[in-house]
Amino acid sequence: MLTTSRIPDVIEAQRQFFATGKTKDLDFRIEQLERLKQAVIDSKELVINALNKDLKKSEVEAYLTEIGVIREVNYVLKHLKSWAKPKTVARPIDQFPSVARIYPDPLGVVLIISPWNYPFQLTISPLLGAIAAGNCVTLKPSEISSHTSRLVADLIRKTFDPSYIAVVEGGVEASQDLLSQKFDHIFFTGGTQIGKIVMEAAAKHLTPVTLELGGKSPCIVEADIDLPTACKRIVWGKFMNAGQTCIAPDYLLVNRRIKRDLLAGIERTITEFYGQNPANNPDYGRIINHKQFDRLQGLLQEGEILVGGQTDAGDRYIAPTVIDGISLTSPIMQEEIFGPILPVLDYDKLDEAIALINQKPKPLALYLFSNDKQKQQQVLRETSSGGVCLNDTIMHLGVSELPFGGVGESGMGAYHGKASFDTFSHRKSVLEKSFHFDLDFRYPPYKNKLDFIKRFIGG
Repeated sequence: MLTTSRIPDVIEAQRQFFATGKTKDLDFRIEQLERLKQAVIDSKELVINALNKDLKKSEVEAYLTEIGVIREVNYVLKHLKSWAKPKTVARPIDQFPSVARIYPDPLGVVLIISPWNYPFQLTISPLLGAIAAGNCVTLKPSEISSHTSRLVADLIRKTFDPSYIAVVEGGVEASQDLLSQKFDHIFFTGGTQIGKIVMEAAAKHLTPVTLELGGKSPCIVEADIDLPTACKRIVWGKFMNAGQTCIAPDYLLVNRRIKRDLLAGIERTITEFYGQNPANNPDYGRIINHKQFDRLQGLLQEGEILVGGQTDAGDRYIAPTVIDGISLTSPIMQEEIFGPILPVLDYDKLDEAIALINQKPKPLALYLFSNDKQKQQQVLRETSSGGVCLNDTIMHLGVSELPFGGVGESGMGAYHGKASFDTFSHRKSVLEKSFHFDLDFRYPPYKNKLDFIKRFIGG
């Protein structure tokens, strides 16, 4: 295990390795991505076991949301050569003859701090972008998901030299020691409050950051929908991973005309998915630890529980729960829930729902269920969020071509697909001029040149 006392030595070793230029070689990057892919494939059963111990995550859910990162590796491998090529851009006539290009340049030594809710996928996914862009990487997995953290550390140590990619395990002290070091970029996934701490530490070194945070992602439901399908998509998105998903629907905003039918449909769907007693269902997960369990249990004290509400502290179990009778001032509406509790608010007109959303910090995701194109455009036009999914939940995360990231308090920067490559790259501008032709209007003396310059620039 890499101790905190060795952190400066590891970072220095990575700087020295980066200075050799080896990570800039495209064949080297492709080789490392292939090695990482094979390591993930070889460790699938270990990953499933670790996730089950940490979150009681089912095998199917582990494949869908964590081991599925293999598909992202394949996508990066398919497109990396194209991404890494210098891009020729247009230049004005006064630059003739010349060539202008943008070169993707690796940043150097980067730090990736990953969370506990999807502890494998949210470690490996940003790592792909950092490798693809040609960086050296220090990883800090979450100590809260201890079994997966240990697995990630073992996988990386067996696959890469620490002078290229290293893993630091540990708690708050390890994170503080890492944040006191100078990196060329910090990529953090986690809560907003910790994100502020990361950004403050990075500012001391003028280190750029990518912050993948969260917030209260609203789910608007209009009356003009396919009700059974909408219920399935809402229930799946909310209660997958026992609600511990940064883009899970945090609360429902339901058109009053459809509220009763929607809630009845959600109740039926929960039973269809998880049975009469979800505690006995292998497809339903658990809360990560007792601290989070106690916090979530405290949120059950207000409102009318329509579905669920059962808890078991010893098993860290909270049933899929739907709560009505919630006010905007209720504690459950003051913080991101990050658990299997779904509060319901209603409205008469879509304008009311939009106004309520705009009163709150900008969310990481926004969901709208409606077939009305005008309503869809109104929500897109009048709200701000990291991303939007129309007539579904969560699924926009699976489109590699769509950058994923927040806005405002839900984060800054983006990744997935080419956005990951871009996040860990500097777009270096290069202008190459020829000696064969040289316009002299820019050189002194400037006598009799002003009129020509004015005409040339359009002034």
